Amino acid sequence: MIQITLPDGSKKEFNKGVTAFEIASSISEGLARNALGAVVDGEYYELSRPINQNSNVKITTFNDDDGKQMYWHSSAHLMAEALQVLYPGTKFGIGPAIENGFYYDVDLPEGIKITHEDLPNIENKIKELAKKNSNYDMSESTWEEAYKYYSEVGNEYKVELIEGLKGEKITFCKQGEFIDLCRGGHIPNTGLIKAVKLLSVAGAYWRGNSDNKMMTRIYGITFPKQKMLDEFIQLREEAEKRDHRKLGRELELFMITPNIGGGLPVWLPKGTTIRRILEEFLKKELLRRGYQEVITPHIGNLNLYKTSGHYPYYSDSQYAPIKVEDEEYMLKPMNCPHHHQIYASKPRSYRDLPLRLAEFGTVYRYEQSGELSGLSRVRGFTQDDAHIYCTHEQLKDELINAVDLTQLVFNTFGMQVSTRLSFRDDNKDKYAGDPEVWELAQKEIKEVADMMELDYFIGIGEASFYGPKIDFIVRDAIGRKWQLGTVQVDYVMPERFELEYMGSDNQKHRPIIIHRAPFGSMERFISILIEHFAGNFPFWIAPIQISILPIGQNQNEYCQELYDKLYSLGFRVEIDTRNEKINRKIAESEQMKVPFSVIVGQKEQETNTVSLRQHGKGDLGKKSIDEIINLFNELNKPNSNLD
Repeated sequence: MIQITLPDGSKKEFNKGVTAFEIASSISEGLARNALGAVVDGEYYELSRPINQNSNVKITTFNDDDGKQMYWHSSAHLMAEALQVLYPGTKFGIGPAIENGFYYDVDLPEGIKITHEDLPNIENKIKELAKKNSNYDMSESTWEEAYKYYSEVGNEYKVELIEGLKGEKITFCKQGEFIDLCRGGHIPNTGLIKAVKLLSVAGAYWRGNSDNKMMTRIYGITFPKQKMLDEFIQLREEAEKRDHRKLGRELELFMITPNIGGGLPVWLPKGTTIRRILEEFLKKELLRRGYQEVITPHIGNLNLYKTSGHYPYYSDSQYAPIKVEDEEYMLKPMNCPHHHQIYASKPRSYRDLPLRLAEFGTVYRYEQSGELSGLSRVRGFTQDDAHIYCTHEQLKDELINAVDLTQLVFNTFGMQVSTRLSFRDDNKDKYAGDPEVWELAQKEIKEVADMMELDYFIGIGEASFYGPKIDFIVRDAIGRKWQLGTVQVDYVMPERFELEYMGSDNQKHRPIIIHRAPFGSMERFISILIEHFAGNFPFWIAPIQISILPIGQNQNEYCQELYDKLYSLGFRVEIDTRNEKINRKIAESEQMKVPFSVIVGQKEQETNTVSLRQHGKGDLGKKSIDEIINLFNELNKPNSNLD
């Protein structure tokens, strides 16, 4: 018998060789009917694949992210089969599932080019093949057999992939007339794929390297119901309107230019204003909660990151070391090792703890050019980082405080929040530290989540290499999910850096470290904020809050006095004294999404009033100067509501 642990922590015993479908059937008929596959100890399994050891098992459906990944990965195989039928001789590279859908990189036969106009024909072939209800069948192969197969068919891309798999298990997936090198994790059959939409076609260098051949990348998405696809298309159209790259350019918030470098955003004045307001908002809250602000350099000695483990663990995503005389330095990939040096700079007592160090620290990661995307995926970004050094007795209170702060941030912006408890996968060896300490840390995190009644699920294998964490998933105004802030418990770094404090028993002890970042990174958070509000920022963070628009030149002096008064009160205000028609001034203020326009004509000047317009809502009527100041004061703070 083997023991199966389910996501809710319950355990069941089954005969060795039990399948995920049999486990689903033992839970409920409905789950078995909707099951697409399973996650077994962090690995995707087909419903029919035997499970032969004690395992953590999660049955997946299309309602969860893992189920969607399996569904879309299977759909990528089906699209490849359609391409094989329509364009014989096509060579296939990789075809992964992505956040929304899938893509496949292909090398088309000479003289063939796929354009957007060809996508409906490919869609029809996918639907035709789906109706054959072909099973996704996995099979094993020796490395030599796999290498020989792809060498003989002349697919140099698969040969290159297989060369990197020496010593590993080689598996293939076959559905219909298509066979592909694949690790596994598929839905039962193609008949489950009902609604198909190919989204775009683009060029992509093989494996993201510009020195390699340019391939054709086709993006698509599929659903088990046509209604789901219709809703997705509607949502996608709305998302395109909210795209932070488009709005960032139109609203003059940031720029990215190849003259400076890909993935290195430059904040323009209006974007800088938003960023500084957010930083000050968080800094005030940090000071109220007992944090101390620090500043650390943008580079550090390579040995610092070797000690922390970041260099060997994340070397692929870091820039190469810089040789300086007899030492090697690195662009800072993480703030935490620097903060640990601050802690270690002098003896600490239990009376000094908790010590809360905070920094808006800029870090650098190497991202391939094909992965860069506006502010959401960059090479240089600023984290709202903090590290809390505490005793074991203080840990739960500090965790509660860190979680509460993170929830405050998201609630301020009207974002719905759920949480993932990211735990280690005991079957993987990528984690540092004692497994027993990990068990303790995971238990403590779960207890805090239960105490705070968090809406959470457990993600096996999602932990950092040094500790479990609470990850926050926010839902924006149009229902999309984003992973943002995080709170992590770390027993490993105190050991690696030999951090100590003198306890009340006059003995030396190791502190526990909490890593905490509510925004995550300022760049990614602001990219999501732009899209969440569609550029219509709340009054208190809008870069320009008020536009003063004189109807004629005779009102300029009155408007200047009003500008001076509002500016002196701390409002971000602009005045448009151009000799333009008022309708054009209003239209341009609306286009720049300024929350309020203050319009002044001869009547307003004579009565010492203004005509007030609210962006997106129109005319609010005549108001006295005191009335608009009172309104603006009320709105000029977090949690204010324009409605």
